[in-house]
Amino acid sequence: MAKRYLNEVENRNSGLHPSYPNAKIPQLISPPIMNSMRFARAALRVRPTTFKAPALRRGYAEAVADKIKLSLALPHQSVYRSQDVVSSLVEVIEESGGSKQFFLSGGFAVVQPNSSLSINAVEGFPLEDFSAEAVRSQIAEAQKIVGGNGSEQDIAEAKIELEVLETLQAVLK
Repeated sequence: MAKRYLNEVENRNSGLHPSYPNAKIPQLISPPIMNSMRFARAALRVRPTTFKAPALRRGYAEAVADKIKLSLALPHQSVYRSQDVVSSLVEVIEESGGSKQFFLSGGFAVVQPNSSLSINAVEGFPLEDFSAEAVRSQIAEAQKIVGGNGSEQDIAEAKIELEVLETLQAVLK
């Protein structure tokens, strides 16, 4: 069958090219290779979706939640389900039975595989170091700056200070 095909191809190409009466059309690729290339091209056109490159899209992080939600479940009941937690307040209960409360500037907590908890914060102070009167007076000063004619940077800093002080005031009550 291959010989028959080659004979037909030779007979077709034996004629002279119309533009060049003395030139023959050269046979560059043998027919079996040409057929396999056709199959390869067809296979490339009909690629499965698994080989397609994924579409590149820019992803954005979700907005950070304002409050931490606490869920506490026991085998027989759910004690807390998505309950708001007062931010920045951490209470450490010591082995001796006493406890200490700390006001933290934020951060994160990681439970290690060996059942140890690591809390990492930028700043933290014992709650007993704060007085409610001093916090109230600083809130009044920050509110004056926010409502006044300060520079844009001063107003932004005062808003941040006001937010932290209001959280601290809520913890001290």
